Amino acid sequence: VQLQASGGGLVQAGDSLRLSCEASGIIFSISGMGWYRQAPGKQRELVAFINSGGTAHYGYLVEDRFTISRDGAKNTVYLQMNSLKPEDTAVYYCNAEKVRAPIGQKVRELDYWGQGTQVTVSS
Repeated sequence: VQLQASGGGLVQAGDSLRLSCEASGIIFSISGMGWYRQAPGKQRELVAFINSGGTAHYGYLVEDRFTISRDGAKNTVYLQMNSLKPEDTAVYYCNAEKVRAPIGQKVRELDYWGQGTQVTVSS
């Protein structure tokens, strides 16, 4: 199972960006998918998470500006980021939680992380 994130870039304050993350490979199910971010010198923090039922949770710094969505058929999670601020600058990582997938001759349930995509917001 691999997670491939895309959509990051350099934008100005007030602009929008849409991140995408697709989980590929043989996957039976994914419990939840989400986005985390890590700015230089800071700990990784939750941005948004959505479970298999479509219930979303947001970090308090972004809940009024960002929207997470998910396409279960494509094993893809999206993050629409509006009204971006310089403090949103970070590497954004996607996460897939409790992924049921074959590993060898067994089915395992593991968490996976994408490689990260840089979002830079200039003032």
